[in-house]
Amino acid sequence: MSSDKKRVQFRAPHRLVDRTDALAAVLGEDRTDILVTALREYLQDAAHDDAITQEIAAAYYDDEISFEQLKALVGAEEAANFRVLKQQLDEGYVDDVADL
Repeated sequence: MSSDKKRVQFRAPHRLVDRTDALAAVLGEDRTDILVTALREYLQDAAHDDAITQEIAAAYYDDEISFEQLKALVGAEEAANFRVLKQQLDEGYVDDVADL
């Protein structure tokens, strides 16, 4: 994993922060470690959820996210598959329009 870090700031419900702090105390970690672990696990789970994966693919097909972002979300192999499909869809669209 990259050692580059980016500072982020967000608001969360007090109860959630309190639970995070309690878990951090139990595990001997700090709040940031708990939040980073939770975020990492959520993103990994999301990448294996078919409905979310399809939303990610649709965002890529609609040029809302880049190939690099796609790859970071779903992994290199699946991203390559989506790129091939996008190219085929784009070529198919051009062929369909040309036939009109």
